[in-house]
Amino acid sequence: MNPNDSQEYLERKRFFDSLLTIFGRKPVLEALQDDSVKIHRLHLASSNRSDGIITEISQLAKAKGAEILYHDRQELSRISKNAKQDQGVAADLICSAYGSYQDFLNEPSRKNYQLLAVDSITNPQNLGMIIRSVCAGFVDGLILPEKGCAKLDALVIKASTGTLFRTRILRCKQLHKCLDDFRQHEDNPAEVYGLSSHAKNQLKDVPSDLANIFVLGNETHGVSEHVAERCNKMLAIPMNNDVESLNVAVTASLIAFRGQI
Repeated sequence: MNPNDSQEYLERKRFFDSLLTIFGRKPVLEALQDDSVKIHRLHLASSNRSDGIITEISQLAKAKGAEILYHDRQELSRISKNAKQDQGVAADLICSAYGSYQDFLNEPSRKNYQLLAVDSITNPQNLGMIIRSVCAGFVDGLILPEKGCAKLDALVIKASTGTLFRTRILRCKQLHKCLDDFRQHEDNPAEVYGLSSHAKNQLKDVPSDLANIFVLGNETHGVSEHVAERCNKMLAIPMNNDVESLNVAVTASLIAFRGQI
């Protein structure tokens, strides 16, 4: 492979890493009605009736320059990965801020970054609200593992109020291995902090002039053992009136706006 081929391969890989596949008639329609959303391909089941919503989806996709492909139901289910809920419709959206965490690590300008990471957040409403806070707040992105967390489906999109398409989301297969890469980065190793209501250290004491990653754990069980082992410290948010903890999405908001209010 010559250097030009290698560069072309990397650019092609980066493009396909930026694609987010969503499914379901209403979620796809609402996404395409957003002028800021770009689409690469629209996938339709060949058995779909040409009713009002299918026609509107097709027209919007065509107007945005998308390739429209028709599949049998089995093939479409392999694309949507949810045969029960795709309703014969899936779309590959182009999200320029959506991609691999390695691309973020390789950006030379990334120095004193602040990231959130989610560890087994299974409630779609919580994940959507976390994404919304990351988009609105003063952090540089959200690390999202492929395994163990809620999928980026219609419920997450709705809870994020559409901010999913504008949020820097860094994908990884396994969170603990991703955190190892951030901690061991040669030029700018990150400090990793897990959030726990039982921790002795507090969020307010973390310096903001370093590369920091804040890990939000599962709604019930908190940060997992494998991930906790990668944390430099566990942090707590002080509580009054014997309140033990906050909702994980509220915690994400406090971190996202840390030092700004």
